[in-house]
Amino acid sequence: MTVLGLEARMKKALGAFAFILVSPVLFAQSAAKSSLETSEWPNYGNDPGGMRYSPLAQINNENVTRLQVAWTFHTGDISDGKGDRRRSGFESTPIMADGTLYLTTPFNRIIALDPATGKQRWAFDPKIDQAWQSGDGLINRGVATWLDKDEKMQADTPCRRRIFEATIDARLVAIDAETGKACADFGSRGEVSLRDVQGFRAGWYHMTSPPAVVDDVVIVGSAIDDNARNNMPSGMVRAFDVRTGKLHWSWDPIPPNTSDAKWKSGAANAWSIMTVDPERHLVFVPTGSASPDFFGGERPGDNKWANSVVALRAGTGELVWGFQLVHHDLWDYDVASPPLLATVEHDGKKVPVVIIGDKSGFLFVLERDTGKSVFPVEERPVPKSDIPEEAASPTQPFPVAPPPLVKQKYSADDAWGVNAEERALCRKQLEGLRLDGIFTPPSVNGTLSVPGNIGGLNWSGYAFDPNAGVLFANTNNLPFKVRLIPRLDFDARGKRINERISEDGEYGPQFGAPYAMFRRPLFSPKFILASRRHGEHSRRLTWCAARSSGRFRWDRGMRACRRETLERVSKIGAASR
Repeated sequence: MTVLGLEARMKKALGAFAFILVSPVLFAQSAAKSSLETSEWPNYGNDPGGMRYSPLAQINNENVTRLQVAWTFHTGDISDGKGDRRRSGFESTPIMADGTLYLTTPFNRIIALDPATGKQRWAFDPKIDQAWQSGDGLINRGVATWLDKDEKMQADTPCRRRIFEATIDARLVAIDAETGKACADFGSRGEVSLRDVQGFRAGWYHMTSPPAVVDDVVIVGSAIDDNARNNMPSGMVRAFDVRTGKLHWSWDPIPPNTSDAKWKSGAANAWSIMTVDPERHLVFVPTGSASPDFFGGERPGDNKWANSVVALRAGTGELVWGFQLVHHDLWDYDVASPPLLATVEHDGKKVPVVIIGDKSGFLFVLERDTGKSVFPVEERPVPKSDIPEEAASPTQPFPVAPPPLVKQKYSADDAWGVNAEERALCRKQLEGLRLDGIFTPPSVNGTLSVPGNIGGLNWSGYAFDPNAGVLFANTNNLPFKVRLIPRLDFDARGKRINERISEDGEYGPQFGAPYAMFRRPLFSPKFILASRRHGEHSRRLTWCAARSSGRFRWDRGMRACRRETLERVSKIGAASR
């Protein structure tokens, strides 16, 4: 982790501050105690509603080019994926509370740092099972914090401020923020097992994102591997008492499996980041697809509340409202972006809203109290499935505004290559696929899924400037080839037995379903994106949308953003992934 600071002369005049390069956190620590509260970043998205906005102005368009490295901290937790361990990745977004920076490592250690010097104050090791074979590898995206506001409690009482982490091997741990020691009164010696869910299997079921904290409960979702089988573990969301670890409530997005039912599914889990509204006592939960991702013949209907954003009552888990972004998902279009809570001006009124996007590249703006869309949403017909056992939804929700953030249809004419030969090979790939645009169901012969299963909008999400009423979002433009493979071409262990199935890519057995799946990004033989054209950004594109009108203000990438709105952007912690 590398931190940048201004040159020494300016540092002395302005006090201590830092800019985190590897995370979306922009913060400053002033020498004056009175400004400490405003210079903190106590939640994943700074405020509980996840706007990722900071009013701090020490770093601006006049001094940003003079930032220098102030300190670097190495966690040392790295795995190359050899042996029994999966490959590691650093995905933590630090939080800052009471003048301490808290981050997590790929091995799920929690580390407390002095934000001014980078010196380690303490480290807590939950001693995860590093051989846990999760599909996400060895990662963790951060922690949440809670402060006991009981006036009778002394400031130095152990565990008055707690740090919560959900570990990759399915445990919820509570740590004293001051000392890094486990809070013994929480669960069993500072931890609660999260493994008691229907269909649990080690590795398939795990945790990656930080919990949410509101009204003295800590709320956790889960990450569940894709495409292993139809009846995967339950995607249950649970809330625990912040002091004792006692289970308060649980909520399952979709119906559970029963032995005599035709319904065979699971997941629909909340693997991304949840946000909360303390004043309304609500938690906003983004959910993923029901299992398996690419065949839904054994989970008929819309599969509510998979692929949705739901508002739950924090104290009881009661469903207040839900909005489904994708019906009967066949594309792995999880609602991966965190719900963002903001207040926007619409038709001359200030409206509290939830802004939510998903991997389809659509962005929805919903009234926070009711879940009704601020802008019109139309149910439009979409391509039909040619798989006899499938029952795809005949329509999908399309927001009238704003327009899609990514391209949602390609033709063979969109083929791109560095030379005529490459272009011809890419065109041939496209000509062999079903090219009916977004929401075209997977097929045996091959479908172009556009956008692909990484989005669109992924867990990097967006940031909101409440003063300008402007939203900034990261997007991906990466189409995927998707195929369904008849079960007879796989053996009982999910191994390919048909020599014709030799294409490089990802294979998922989807046990219990009549089809396995195959997917891969659409690249040329020289590993160049086959559909990049007309200057489109194949990996990342930063968008700016005026929320009052639902129109784009600009869409020319980060260079134009920096040139036109650098001062504003410098106050916003836009995600780096």
